[in-house]
Amino acid sequence: MQASFETPISDEIHLTLPGSDETLLLRHWPGVGDPVLYVHGATFPSSLSVGYRFGGRSWADNLNAAGFDIWGFDFIGFGGSSRPRQMAALAAGVAPLCRAPEAAVQVSAVVDHIRKARAGAQVHIVSHSWGTMAAGRFAADRPDAVGRLVLFGPIVRRELRGLPLPESIGAWREVTIADQLKRFVEDVPPSHPPVLIEPDLAEWGPAYLASDAGATGRNPPAVRIPNGPQADIIAAMSGQFPYDPGRLQAPTLIVRGEWDNLCQDADAAWLTHALGASTKADVVVPRATHLMHLEHGREGLFAATADWIAGSAS
Repeated sequence: MQASFETPISDEIHLTLPGSDETLLLRHWPGVGDPVLYVHGATFPSSLSVGYRFGGRSWADNLNAAGFDIWGFDFIGFGGSSRPRQMAALAAGVAPLCRAPEAAVQVSAVVDHIRKARAGAQVHIVSHSWGTMAAGRFAADRPDAVGRLVLFGPIVRRELRGLPLPESIGAWREVTIADQLKRFVEDVPPSHPPVLIEPDLAEWGPAYLASDAGATGRNPPAVRIPNGPQADIIAAMSGQFPYDPGRLQAPTLIVRGEWDNLCQDADAAWLTHALGASTKADVVVPRATHLMHLEHGREGLFAATADWIAGSAS
């Protein structure tokens, strides 16, 4: 099935963060229905996730076809958004960039922009992996702004020992295509055929490198990304969670792959119990991993997400 980088049928908007000279790239697939914001994960931007097309169709296209008004954005340091000056300096000895509290401020700025454009309507939020922590922190602080929540492959709290101190890992790191491919396939049982739609990342990989202007000048070519998301994941796995799930009141769906080692049954059970929402559900998509939006199992993810959001669609 042919893959392609996101083509420009979505509108692109550059939003300056209040009190800052940093800019966020917003992508908008206009629709007449409720607004939906996608919040990306720790290593690749919205164009490589919700906006990435396989066979001419992305997750954003799927939700847009269901009638929703779809938005995505890139966190500072990713994709089309600006890069902090610290990302041009040495990584060592500098605090990890883009931790959950500052990421939640970016989510807030985007949601405020959407609500202004949509006459104050609540925004449904779909978030992935580390992005669920940024979205969760925002939703806990701004329950008035949020309609429904979808936590796709959420990072949860564990009590592991021996992990590095989150603050010690440096400001940023570089990720190659080989790094991504190794991570994308490591949870698939060895006896099972590949589940990635593009098993060798032949087109997704170059598109990933294209998301960072400096990537091809490195040896090997690699995308430089903020380390704050990784620091947040280490902290969460060490028992330090960046928000209180009990403060989440929006109807919340956990959706995860059968083979997602970052959100296993016990993890989902902990989060489901901890959520303050009175309406909540946990959906497991078979034969899928933490990256199922890039896998054949994505149809199950798409359907569960659209059905959940439609539960409050106007």
